[in-house]
Amino acid sequence: MNSKVEVFKALGDSNRLRIVCMLGVRDLCVCEINAVLHISMSTISSHLKVLRNAGIVTSKKDGRWIIYSLNRKDSFVADILNVTVEGMKQDETVSQDTQKLKHINPKNCSEQ
Repeated sequence: MNSKVEVFKALGDSNRLRIVCMLGVRDLCVCEINAVLHISMSTISSHLKVLRNAGIVTSKKDGRWIIYSLNRKDSFVADILNVTVEGMKQDETVSQDTQKLKHINPKNCSEQ
């Protein structure tokens, strides 16, 4: 039960919820998240650590970037994430974040 509570706690922050919604669009590196959220890299890393510890995101190294993605292997987490991402699509801030992501990639995210 504790691990399930941690999932909901992790989703209880607006920036973490925005990160989850962005990861629902595609896998991202920290600089891409930063280009959308405009918060410090250390704050983004802290949010990602909370999400990773709750089992919501996973990470893998790809060259010089660490790429974050939603954890779709745990069925409980995947079900919660599907409902969350789908439910947030109509939110204006999430919609704006999604639009910004269309113009950002690891090669140009530092230019944003």
